[in-house]
Amino acid sequence: MTLRLGDTAPDFTAESTKGTIHFHDWIGDSWAFLFSHPADFTPVCTTEMGRTAQLADQFERRCVKPIGLSTETPESHLKWIEDVNDTQNCALDFPILADADFNIAKLYDMIHPGESETAAVRSVFIIDPDKRIRLTMTYPMTVGRNFDEILRAIDALQTSDNRTCALPADWKEGDEVIIPPSIPNERASELFPNGWEELRPYLRMAKL
Repeated sequence: MTLRLGDTAPDFTAESTKGTIHFHDWIGDSWAFLFSHPADFTPVCTTEMGRTAQLADQFERRCVKPIGLSTETPESHLKWIEDVNDTQNCALDFPILADADFNIAKLYDMIHPGESETAAVRSVFIIDPDKRIRLTMTYPMTVGRNFDEILRAIDALQTSDNRTCALPADWKEGDEVIIPPSIPNERASELFPNGWEELRPYLRMAKL
């Protein structure tokens, strides 16, 4: 199944380290950060799980719920969490989905035969409160994710939604934003009362 930006994230019911998860119900009115791992008790995955736990307050501030996935059982996940907490100096409290039968991995196209027939690649899905897929990233098994970029991308998505703007390359909170060409100057004056710099008719930069 090929998932595209704007598609509704497939719903599912699965066991996890926090009990049974009905995915859409679990998301509720929040955003979700769904991220997959090749296996439990693997080195790169351990650091990523720990980093997510360390950033719990950052995700909460953005109203984002992290949820991991590995093609193992809940019992294996719970034992692995002990290692994560011990080696990464954290307290992992978000759920990790059990997917030993690969149902979710296949539903979200996380199994890439060029990498492995049985282990999920490092997929990222950012899902909004309407259950729409807003951003995807895929990393190979040997490369850990950049969590600064994940948080930056979430900030950009939420800012774009809330402020009717687009974001330039390398944008971060506090930087100028782009007024989309689809917004005429009259409407732009309402949205950006402090004005803007017009570098080209299609490229208007504004402060929020």
